[in-house]
Amino acid sequence: MDVFYNLNGIGDVLIIPMEEGDREKIKTDRNGDVVRIKDHSGKVIGYNIFHASQHFTFLSTGKITLTEEYLAEMKQLFRQLNLDDDLNFDLSPKFVIGYVESKEQHENADKLSVCKVDVGNETLQIVCGAPNVEAGQKVVVAKVGAMMPSGMKIKPTELRGVSSNGMICSQKELGLPNAPKEKGIYVLEDNYQVGNEFVM
Repeated sequence: MDVFYNLNGIGDVLIIPMEEGDREKIKTDRNGDVVRIKDHSGKVIGYNIFHASQHFTFLSTGKITLTEEYLAEMKQLFRQLNLDDDLNFDLSPKFVIGYVESKEQHENADKLSVCKVDVGNETLQIVCGAPNVEAGQKVVVAKVGAMMPSGMKIKPTELRGVSSNGMICSQKELGLPNAPKEKGIYVLEDNYQVGNEFVM
């Protein structure tokens, strides 16, 4: 899970996005320096924590990957404010090395493939539109919950009636420098270990 901080760009605020929501329908409430952001149903979809530099030691400019140590600092602040919000976030890596076990033609779309991808602790079904995906490849998988550099969050979905849980990524989608312009997934060398985190 990633959080965001940019002192010069937006001020001394730690931004903690959890779910997407309609900006026109969000509600907020504040307790000390913690602002809860809620959707129309009252579900918490994120937090903004003001005067962040007074509360946290881990701040750096840009995207920050939340760790158990960083989360402990957040939980301490919430306890001090008597906030009992559930902060048991999923901190498992969301960009991991996968192995394409199989590839089959999508029954309702000529340009889509249905892939079974081993990501170490589970096998995911992912619908992929890349022309170069093949069984036997090691690839980068954005799991459900991953936040892409474009700002898109990966969710379970259906493509032409077939469920897809994750995305096999291209270099461009990962925001890698000098990414090729041609369409296609990023095929890794064989020395990568399936299930390991892919660090960008």
